[in-house]
Amino acid sequence: MRSRPFRRFPMHARAHAIACATLLLFAASAHSQSLETQAAQAAQADERASIGALREELDKRIQELETLKHKLADEEANFARLSRALDTGKLDTARGTGGTDVNGQPLGNADGTTGGTTPAPEPAVQSAQAAPAGNAPPSTPSPSQPVGQAPVADTRPPAVAPIFEQPGVLTPRHSFVVEPYFQFAYSSQNQLSLVGYTIIPALLIGLINVSEVKTTTLTGGVAVRYGLTNRMELEVRVPYVYQTNDTVGRQIFTGAASNSVISSNGHSLGDVEMTLRYQLNQGGPDKFYYIGWLRFKSATGKSPFDVVTDCVTTCISNTTGTGLPLEQPTGSGFYAIQPGLTWLFPTDPVVFFGNFSYLHSFGKDETLTLRNGATQFLGKVQPGDIWGFNIGMGLALNEKASVSIGYDQSIVLPTSQNGQTVPGSVRVVLGTLLIGYSYRLSPKTTLNFSIGAGLTRDTPDLTLTLRVPMSF
Repeated sequence: MRSRPFRRFPMHARAHAIACATLLLFAASAHSQSLETQAAQAAQADERASIGALREELDKRIQELETLKHKLADEEANFARLSRALDTGKLDTARGTGGTDVNGQPLGNADGTTGGTTPAPEPAVQSAQAAPAGNAPPSTPSPSQPVGQAPVADTRPPAVAPIFEQPGVLTPRHSFVVEPYFQFAYSSQNQLSLVGYTIIPALLIGLINVSEVKTTTLTGGVAVRYGLTNRMELEVRVPYVYQTNDTVGRQIFTGAASNSVISSNGHSLGDVEMTLRYQLNQGGPDKFYYIGWLRFKSATGKSPFDVVTDCVTTCISNTTGTGLPLEQPTGSGFYAIQPGLTWLFPTDPVVFFGNFSYLHSFGKDETLTLRNGATQFLGKVQPGDIWGFNIGMGLALNEKASVSIGYDQSIVLPTSQNGQTVPGSVRVVLGTLLIGYSYRLSPKTTLNFSIGAGLTRDTPDLTLTLRVPMSF
C-alpha cells in the first residue's frame, strides 16, 4: 500500500488558528471574571440584608429589655411598699396591737395611744365563669391577672403601754376615743421650822417645830380624743379632783405636850385641758416618729388663792394662825400653755419613746382671803416655768398584753411676786420612775394601769393611774 504524503498547512492558516484560540481564551477568562464579580456582589447584598435583619432584631430586643426594665422597677417599688406594710403589721402584731377587724377598726389599744395597724387585704377576686363540667377544679388565674388588693401601709407608730400623759399614737380620722381615768397620788413630807435666835452656831434659843404633812389626791375624769385627720387629733380632758391634807405637829408658842393634827380637804372640778397633736413625719421600722403637740390648760379649778387661809391679820408676819389653807385647792389658778414634742423609735421587738416639753403659766394679780373675812393683796404672782422630759421603753408580752417602763422628770423654776423671787422659792426637781401594763379586753377596749414611784423629796411618793380607753 502506498502511504499518503503529509499535508502541510499554509503559514497564514496556522496564524489564524492561533489567533482564534487566543480570542477564545480571553473570552473564557472575561466570562469567568464576570461570573466571579456577580457572585461577589450577590454575597455582599446577602451580607447587607443579613446585617440589616440583625440590626432590626437587636433594636427589637433592646426595646423589649427597656420594657422589662420599667416593669422590673415598678415591681421593685411595689415589693418595697408591700414589705413596709408587712413589716409595720408584723411590728404591730409583735407588740400586742393586732391588725384590724372586719370594719377596718384597729385591734390594738383602743385609745389614741394604740398602735399603728394595717388594714386586712380584701379577698381574692374570683372568676365570674362557672366551673367546668365534671367537677373539674377552677382554672388558676394567670400571674398577669389581679388576685387581690395590696394592703395599705399605716403610717402611725406602734403602740406601747401608756405611762405618760401624752400618748404617742393619734386617733384615726373621724374616730372617737373616750377614756375614763382615775388617779391616786400620795405624798408625805417632813417640815422643820426654827423660831428663835442663836448665841453660837451650836446653841439655839427658841422653838424647834417639826411637822409632817401628808397629802392624798384623787383625780377622776374623762378624756375625749377625735381624729381630725389620720395625722392630727384634738383632745379635751375634764378632771374632777378630791384632795386631803393632814399636818401633824405641835402648835407654835402654845406649850402643847402632844402633837395636833390639822386636816383640810377640798373637791371640785379641776383645770380643763385641750391638746392638739400632729404627726410630723411618716416614720417606719427602725425610723423615728415625731409628734408635735400644743396643750392649753384653763383655770376652771379652785385656785390656792380662792380658799380661806388660817391667818387672822396677815399671812406675812402671822403669829396667830397656822398659815395653812382651811380648804384644799383643786387647780393651779393660772392659765398655761405647753408646747412639746413626742418621739418614738420602733426596733423589733421593743419601742423606745419619750417627750420634751415646756410649760409657761400666765401670771396675774392675786389676793389672799383670811380667816376673819379680810383680804390681803399680794400683787402680781408669776408661777415658775416648767421644763419637762421623759423617756421609756415598751415591750409586748403577747398579742394582747404589753409592758412599759420609763422615767419622767420636771424642773420647776422659782415663783416670782411683783418681779421678785418669792423668799424660800427655789428650783425644784421632780423625778418619777414609772412602770405600766396594758391588756386588750376587746378589739375596741383596752385596760391600762401604771405605777409611779417618786425619786426626789418633792415628788409624790406613790402614783397609781388606771385608764380604760374605748374607741368608737
